[in-house]
This record gives sequence, C-alpha cells and structure tokens, in this order.
Amino acid sequence: MVKTEDLIDAQGVAGLLRLSHANSVSTYLRRYPDMPRPVLDLGAGRPRLWLRPQVLRWLRSRQSEPLSVGDDS
Repeated sequence: MVKTEDLIDAQGVAGLLRLSHANSVSTYLRRYPDMPRPVLDLGAGRPRLWLRPQVLRWLRSRQSEPLSVGDDS
C-alpha cells in the first residue's frame, strides 16, 4: 500500500539530490540505472511521482560512492 504522503514529484527528488532543476532528475535516471524509477509516470510532459523512502534509501546507498550531487548537466 502506498502512502500518499510518501509521494514526491521531480521537484521533490531534485531537492533530495540537491539538484538545481527538476529537469535534472531525468539526467540522473539515465546516468544511474539503479536509481528508483517513478511509481507513477503518465508520459511525456505529464506528472511523474516517486516514493520518498526509495529515493532516500538509494541516496544513502550511494553516499559511499561519488555521486554527482549538484551536477545537473
């Protein structure tokens, strides 16, 4: 069961990853194949939602490795 309060959009993911733009989340999805995928993706130009606990778990697992946090190229 999904708790609605755990759902975050690309802006929320960008905030957790310390990215300056929500669009940079797409770059991270391509760059890091192990990054959690949205649990809801309504297609191009439409909302995508992630589960905050999954993103936080992934971020913690990457802290021992260099992660391009803030690199939103």
